[in-house]
Amino acid sequence: MKTPVTDNCYDTRLPLEKPAPVRLLLIEDDVRLASLVRDYLQQEDFIITVQHSGDAAVESFDATAVDIVVLDLMLPGMNGLEVCTRLRRSYQGPILILTAKSGDIDHVMGLELGADDFVTKPIEPPVLLARLRALLRRTRPAQVTSTEEYVFGNLRVNLQSHQVVLDGKEVDLTTQEFELLGVLVRHAGSVVSRDTIYSNIRGIEYDGMDRTVDVRISRLRKKLNDNSEQPYRIRTIWGKGYLFVVNAWS
Repeated sequence: MKTPVTDNCYDTRLPLEKPAPVRLLLIEDDVRLASLVRDYLQQEDFIITVQHSGDAAVESFDATAVDIVVLDLMLPGMNGLEVCTRLRRSYQGPILILTAKSGDIDHVMGLELGADDFVTKPIEPPVLLARLRALLRRTRPAQVTSTEEYVFGNLRVNLQSHQVVLDGKEVDLTTQEFELLGVLVRHAGSVVSRDTIYSNIRGIEYDGMDRTVDVRISRLRKKLNDNSEQPYRIRTIWGKGYLFVVNAWS
């Protein structure tokens, strides 16, 4: 017979562990927009810190207390591009930049300086939330049950520890640069289309216009000592994509 539940009976099942809140730093001089974004994201389990100037954001920045940064480019005092450069000296987490126009050259410069993604204004909070979650999914390390290590001559890429070593020296890559390299090494010796790379590093389909992939390929080549004018390690295959050359790392 089933034992009835009484006040002296206890449910021994452990509650599901709740994910830790996301610590977001919002650097935005538009007080109304910052307030709108803060109020919305706080309801979605984000802890929001707001800074209204680039100078104050850089001065008070603590890389260990931030999971993701949302950075406006048009700031009083120190502009967003300079802020991005300063933050990247100590912070390897995701940076999402805000730009006024989809064709603004500043967003390309932001990517060159280490930002991971960009959104254009005006943007609705639910859309921003979706982009933030997509970026966090791509940049937070997933659980790996076995070591994935690739060795090509003097290049060693460990996908579990996120470590890249070239000629015996560790290469400092941003999260997005590392994910781009991961796509290339997993397809080493084969041409990888821009569409495939784009969907991996941004989580959305390629629109045929965005230069995100080109910018990151350029930065990755520099860090891996490839020839910028005539690349031989990460080659451009015109009309098809990019080729990670297996035997170019000796």
